[in-house]
Amino acid sequence: MEQILAPINQFLGCETPDEWIAFASRRESLPTLLIDHCNCELKAAQTAIALLRKYAVNDVSQDALKQWAQPYADLVYDKQRDVDAFLNADNKKNDIASALTAVTTLSISEDLIDKMVRLVKEEFHHFEQVLQIMQKRGIAYENRRAGRYAKQLIAQVRTYEPQALIDKLIIGAFIEARSCERFAKLSPHLDEELSKFYVSLLRSEARHYQDYLSLAQSLSDEDIAPRVAQFAEIEATLIQSPDEQFQFHSGIPSF
Repeated sequence: MEQILAPINQFLGCETPDEWIAFASRRESLPTLLIDHCNCELKAAQTAIALLRKYAVNDVSQDALKQWAQPYADLVYDKQRDVDAFLNADNKKNDIASALTAVTTLSISEDLIDKMVRLVKEEFHHFEQVLQIMQKRGIAYENRRAGRYAKQLIAQVRTYEPQALIDKLIIGAFIEARSCERFAKLSPHLDEELSKFYVSLLRSEARHYQDYLSLAQSLSDEDIAPRVAQFAEIEATLIQSPDEQFQFHSGIPSF
């Protein structure tokens, strides 16, 4: 665990405050924590698919990616959602049925496809794992909108390419790194099942952050370290400042 967390702690601009850990560890906070964690896993997969569809693949592959994500979209947006049917469905929700064809307009399209497809598979799997835990504990799934954290990071994305994509990849790195750091800090305070589950997520989340960061640097002709430092400062401010809404990536609870 120390080997996994050392580069992440160095990458992030701050640790999660003890106040957030204390609030998240409360029994009454658990439903909100799991619901938001579940949505975070799904949003991570959807974000990666959106990047692939926008930047890396041709029209036919865009349709294939949309079909891959459709069962998840159906679950989220169907008000009469049947979670048990979704979890027990025979169709292979967790894999894409066809090979993707890269476009030649993006220099890193092949690498982006390789890394993001693996990420999507893992995030969809994690989504289903959290959903199963929630089902077992009688916690109903709810679709949640993005909170202050994601909105304010996305607001910093530059409006011209390839800098816009570079920024999106850097933001992806911070979200994955923060997730990994919080899984590690939360695990000692949770029940045995959740503690083991959160520890089991560390390695994949750490790799996701590294993948995002390496893609951003591969796309840039310049060292991205100054831009990473700018986002680190913004991200740390969001994590350390009061937040009116408790979420997996929220700041210090102020209520």
